[in-house]
Amino acid sequence: MNPTLNVPEIFGTDVFNEAAMKQRLSPDIYEAWKQCIRTGSSLPLNVANEIAEAMKLWATEKGATHYTHWFQPMTGITAEKHDSFISPRGDGRVIMEFSGKELVRGESDASSFPSGGLRATFEARGYTAWDPTAFAFVKDNSLYIPTCFFSYTGEALDEKTPLLRSMDEVSREAIRILRLFGDTETKRVTASVGAEQEYFLLPKDLYAQREDLRLTGRTLFGAPAPKGEELETHYFGTIRTRVSTFMKDLDEQLWRLGVLSKTKHNEVAPCQHELAPIFSSASNACDSNQLIMEIMKKCAAKHNLVCLLHEKPFSCVSGSGKHNNWSLATDTGKNLFSPGKTPRQNAQFLVFLAAFVKGVDEYQDLLRCSVAYAGNDRRLGANEAPPVILSIYLGDELHAVVESIINGSNYTAPEKSVMRIGVDVMPPIPKDTTDRNRTSPLAFTGNKFEFRMLGSSQSIADPNIALNTIMAEELNGFATILENAEDFDATLQTLVCDTFTAHQRILFNGNGYSEAWRQEAARRGLSELRSTTEAMPRYASEKNVALVTKHGIFTEPEFRARNEIHLETYRKTINIEAKTTADIALRQILPAVSSYCADLANRVTGKKAVGCACRAESALLEKLSTGIDALYDCIETLQSKLRAVPATSIEAAQYFSEEIVPAMDAVRAEADAMELITDKTYWPFPTYSDLLFY
Repeated sequence: MNPTLNVPEIFGTDVFNEAAMKQRLSPDIYEAWKQCIRTGSSLPLNVANEIAEAMKLWATEKGATHYTHWFQPMTGITAEKHDSFISPRGDGRVIMEFSGKELVRGESDASSFPSGGLRATFEARGYTAWDPTAFAFVKDNSLYIPTCFFSYTGEALDEKTPLLRSMDEVSREAIRILRLFGDTETKRVTASVGAEQEYFLLPKDLYAQREDLRLTGRTLFGAPAPKGEELETHYFGTIRTRVSTFMKDLDEQLWRLGVLSKTKHNEVAPCQHELAPIFSSASNACDSNQLIMEIMKKCAAKHNLVCLLHEKPFSCVSGSGKHNNWSLATDTGKNLFSPGKTPRQNAQFLVFLAAFVKGVDEYQDLLRCSVAYAGNDRRLGANEAPPVILSIYLGDELHAVVESIINGSNYTAPEKSVMRIGVDVMPPIPKDTTDRNRTSPLAFTGNKFEFRMLGSSQSIADPNIALNTIMAEELNGFATILENAEDFDATLQTLVCDTFTAHQRILFNGNGYSEAWRQEAARRGLSELRSTTEAMPRYASEKNVALVTKHGIFTEPEFRARNEIHLETYRKTINIEAKTTADIALRQILPAVSSYCADLANRVTGKKAVGCACRAESALLEKLSTGIDALYDCIETLQSKLRAVPATSIEAAQYFSEEIVPAMDAVRAEADAMELITDKTYWPFPTYSDLLFY
């Protein structure tokens, strides 16, 4: 890494961004592309051809020999198929060609990706279509073209297509509200996202010795180390030299690809770290986060490290999340969740705030389902992770303002400036001094909402599709009411007051971990969906299907297919974990403990033969012998249950949750107990002490 790195000079150098396009395209073609972006219209073939030629020349100058349509199937990660630029010339030589047709559309096998039944093997054809709102980039000697992925019959088979649809929809409905408040300049409202990324780093040699880490991404066994995170010394602590070198390399690679990597620090758990980017559009943030996860893993390997993105790789310390900071911004530079400087602006802020509160309350199950999968089931509920009950934290002052609106009373913050809203009888709003509540699933943090339930390995597309869509729905209803109002201010006052009153149950500023909150949430009628199998039956409910089809985010078959994919992924994940658990316990842990027992028994026999006392060894031997039998019985139970998995998808998912997961945990409990009393030299793989405090 260059110690004199010039960040502004290298930033985005591997991206065919707007500056590169302006430099390499003719003015007419550049303006045609800009018009396509502004209006969403199709790109004429002659425009696509010139862009493709310029893009190819730019990429080959950077050493690219291939191009790939880079897309995001419903696997949570990205996919790519590489084609070279070469074309035969007829004399045994080749030329480098790339056409507008090749830029705009590609073809791929769609049957080998999850489709939830939308595609069968004999219906294999799938297509990729260039997303002209996302810039192409060069990586690993290939030109990467961000695309959407869809079937021969037009169904969306990816994460990006519905995300772009949801962004268009929330923009359309937000502009209706802005026009009512006199904003005639805004042409586009963008869902803006900053997705913080937590991760663990481990030495590659220790990782290689753990079959569970290699196959499942988490430790299926491991007794707690004598030291954990209880001293609270790792969070924001001094970064190890080895890790710091990795982070510097990572930043440079991300900056060259135009990823706005901003913040890096140690997280709460040992070996845990975080990267946070600057806000960008939801679609760009989704692309960037996929690049961040991919490059983290590749960069770690260069430094003889391994990057773990699993939500709960270690049972005894905090897991990893992906805090999704979401807001709405206009193309004129305004944040719609920032209280303004005039009464009218503050009234507008309250409309958007009320719409968000109403949407989260009405569609809390949809939001919960958007983060429901096996890894997150292990994380949510404690240790710096939010609970599974959806609620919104507004902070003490803003919460008090909302209560005063509900009660029809005035609110004045002593010794703090206030901002009055558009209707005189409404109370003043204090300028934000919001604190943070780390137990809140959704926290208002000044001018955005931080959705903290996302797991560290998942794509951010689904949660942001949900946020955009529910916001579009509520803004649609608000706009219709206000557009037809005879007395705008009176209707606005009633609308905001009635909305907060009807949906105040979703607002909670206290400790989300407490038993008292669980009981209170139940009294309020809030959902507590503790696992993926509890949550997913709510996903394709009649209400949710009506929501996404009304706004054109999904067709009903597309939406129901995603429900099937969630369940199928859950089943496969737990099945792999269960088989790996049984394999390690039977073929590694049992033989190791048995060998130690045999040597210990010989030691006891030898000491008894010469008349020496061996009370400690005898007691330890008895514990180990009893433990071996108990562990074997648990393995037998797990294997028996694996042979009895139901055939149907819903029943199988429930069976894995209710039968297989407890059976796995029982095997682990017995094995971890054996680890604590087995000579370490016999233990077959690195322990938590080795992994977390290398």
